[in-house]
Amino acid sequence: MPSLIQHLSKEQQRELFLDLNYLNTLEFRSFCREHSIPFKIWVETGAGARRQTRDTDRKSVVLGRIRHYLKTGRRLEATCFSARVVNSHPPPSRLRASNRLYYGWYDKTNRDMIGLLERLTDGEFRSGAIARILAREFWTVGKAPTFNEFAKAWLLANAKGLGFHPEAAWLTDRARNEAGTDWKKKRERKAKSVLDVLAQIESSGS
Repeated sequence: MPSLIQHLSKEQQRELFLDLNYLNTLEFRSFCREHSIPFKIWVETGAGARRQTRDTDRKSVVLGRIRHYLKTGRRLEATCFSARVVNSHPPPSRLRASNRLYYGWYDKTNRDMIGLLERLTDGEFRSGAIARILAREFWTVGKAPTFNEFAKAWLLANAKGLGFHPEAAWLTDRARNEAGTDWKKKRERKAKSVLDVLAQIESSGS
């Protein structure tokens, strides 16, 4: 399939891909719905079947799919967790370090779970973005880590921090001292420019 933005110059394409970061959730999901680009997470249910969950991919993942679609006219597959990392049953009342962290188990309100992770990290563990992103990274590659493995990976990830996430446009601009008092107007201006271009994209049948 040819690029859907081949009519744009290289510079216009570069600017479009950068400014996609300024779209809010409603805006980029509306484009996804119109062009059948997946943003919901699926799970295998056994016997080769799959079902859609209520969970959604992070903004960076969805924007990556949009960029791929615009460049190639082809849609990437939805995120689908393997059945071996999914557990629809509740976790044991007393969790151990050797128990596995399955999709459907992570719950920041589960005191036993959070307490175990705090003990395994010498009190450092915090239930936040790093923990959620890390868990999904494990599940995406088909692994349900033990709580001990997850705790060790969390310590490493926490030491590195979340890193640079350009899809968080306001945080990125703030780090660059470019988030002034008129940032909301800046976002709206850039989003409108992007949406005007996207409105001209005809849906690919691939």
